[in-house]
Amino acid sequence: MRAVRLPSSEAVRAAIVASLRQGDATINGTARVCKISTRTLQRHLGRMGTSYRAMLAEVRLNMACQLLADSSKPLSDVAKFLGYSSASSFSRTFARLMKVQPVVYRRQQLADKQQQVPHRRRLCAIDS
Repeated sequence: MRAVRLPSSEAVRAAIVASLRQGDATINGTARVCKISTRTLQRHLGRMGTSYRAMLAEVRLNMACQLLADSSKPLSDVAKFLGYSSASSFSRTFARLMKVQPVVYRRQQLADKQQQVPHRRRLCAIDS
């Protein structure tokens, strides 16, 4: 039996991102990207103290936060990109994990960015 090089947790997360981008957010798709069998990936994640489902949820949440903060894509597009069956399914999951609705999170992020920009301009204007 040949030795299989197992991916780090960061490599598995990157493979999940790649799988999501390809529209195949399944453990089979992620295992293919990692170039290992599905069962080997399951065992490896178990030894790391996690599961594919938990890691997928973590990656989806991080990507959702980035997409909501940095784009004006409709929630339905964000949900579809992240592999959710509907925008309402995505919204419920996001709200359960973040304790805030995605539209409210987006508004808060936009407000934070707008508050930072005038502050920077003010500093530049004072320096002049």
